Amino acid sequence: MTTKVLRFTLAISVLPLAAACADNAVFDRPGDAAFGEANRQTMMAQVVNPDPVYEDDMVTSGDHAAQAVERYRKDAVKQPETISTTEGSGPN
Repeated sequence: MTTKVLRFTLAISVLPLAAACADNAVFDRPGDAAFGEANRQTMMAQVVNPDPVYEDDMVTSGDHAAQAVERYRKDAVKQPETISTTEGSGPN
């Protein structure tokens, strides 16, 4: 082997070791300060509660979900009720 090929092979074989030593705190702690405080605050505002605790067990129904899927397939989805968020007590 020539010296150039040997050096190249050695350099390529050392690269994974060097990459293993790199510190990437983004994966260690979401919202790391490397991106800035504004970005961290924005991300944290979007996360309501990553580990919610409920008093009662969550109630789910496979039958109810299957009925909803069938209504979706048949284009007979239940339309949601219209909710008004203003009373209309203003001048308009």
